[in-house]
Amino acid sequence: MRRRPPIVHGGPRRREPGPAPKRRRTRVEQGSTRERTTDRSAASPYGDVARVPEQGCGRDGGGGVRGEHTHSEPPAPGLVPRAVRRHSVRAQILDALRTALVGGELVPGEVYSAPVLGERFGVSATPVREAMQQLATEGAVEVVPNRGFRVAERTPRELAELAEVRALIEVPVMLRLARTVPAARWAELRPLAEATGIAAARGDRAHYAEADRAFHRAVLALAGNEQLLVIADDLHRRSQWPLVSAPATRHGELVADAAEHGALLDALVAQDLAVVASLVREHFTGAQD
Repeated sequence: MRRRPPIVHGGPRRREPGPAPKRRRTRVEQGSTRERTTDRSAASPYGDVARVPEQGCGRDGGGGVRGEHTHSEPPAPGLVPRAVRRHSVRAQILDALRTALVGGELVPGEVYSAPVLGERFGVSATPVREAMQQLATEGAVEVVPNRGFRVAERTPRELAELAEVRALIEVPVMLRLARTVPAARWAELRPLAEATGIAAARGDRAHYAEADRAFHRAVLALAGNEQLLVIADDLHRRSQWPLVSAPATRHGELVADAAEHGALLDALVAQDLAVVASLVREHFTGAQD
């Protein structure tokens, strides 16, 4: 009889035949669209939109296997988050209300409700109410509980103070720009100055106010200070709101105000600092007359 070899404890064991082991999923597969969107939905600022699979991602997306997406990537093309759409409507209503304020369609002292204005603009009361809240923070309207918003009644003193603050900020900046900015850069702003003249010639105060802000914003942008632009634009917008008892701006006054933009560019090109300072101060105070 043949002897069996002795059993050595701790030696290699014979594996029984069975199904092949599953391969470990790669990093790409672990980061597929379905798993990734489920994991990050709680932290997504877009809500349900973030859980929509992106086009061309993963093996079934038609774009081949791709690496994991980071949280900083924007949503897939064609997907507009609902929050962005709401913000867009609010921004459009805010612009329309500001135009109505400058144009005198919203009368100082009068109370306007969000539902009524919403019907006028063809939207719900919510974006109107949000836009009115923004105008309230800017001092253009006042909240009237259970009624709506009252357009602020501004005094000549308030507008004179705004003109003084604007001069304190913008005059030194423009004097510095007059010494440093080449003439060719000022020539690029001529179309903006001409746009104010066109609006003034039509007697369109709302479009003139918009063109006026665009011109001053372009001039101050040459300073390269973003905070300056924010503050100056806010002051400029506040100064354009009409007084409750102020007469409508006469056509000739609006044309003369627009002509000061071209004269200012001429002074900036010539680096005539005295004329620059004088024109800016007169432009601010003259706009309130």
